[in-house]
Amino acid sequence: MTYQAPTPSALETMLDAVSFDKAGLVAAIAQQHDTGEVLMIAWMNRDALRETLQTGRVCYYSRSRQKLWRKGETSGQIQHLHEARLDCDADAVLVLVNQIGVACHTGRRSCFYRAFGTDGLLELTKPEIDPNQLYGHSHD
Repeated sequence: MTYQAPTPSALETMLDAVSFDKAGLVAAIAQQHDTGEVLMIAWMNRDALRETLQTGRVCYYSRSRQKLWRKGETSGQIQHLHEARLDCDADAVLVLVNQIGVACHTGRRSCFYRAFGTDGLLELTKPEIDPNQLYGHSHD
């Protein structure tokens, strides 16, 4: 299935249905569309969600940089939108994606690589790629 962008009028109606928080953000959970693997959580503002829905390439809002962040713009680890969903309270977005490469800035496929164990956090997966290769520097 190839992603198809909504019509301009439908897009604005859908954006109006989203309950953005006081900072103008909504939580966005990225999930691999064909395996169900949860990859990451990030934030979107209205512009990021609009761009994602218009272009089919996932865009987030970076709270630290205070600007739009197109997933993969520096690392090449792009997320192509397969489908986007809004939860029942309209305050969270699920983006079903085709993740190219790793999703986590630590070089792992998923940001959810640690589990809460009886003796502390357990590392479930090792990095697949050195973050220095992705960003040219350590990205802790």
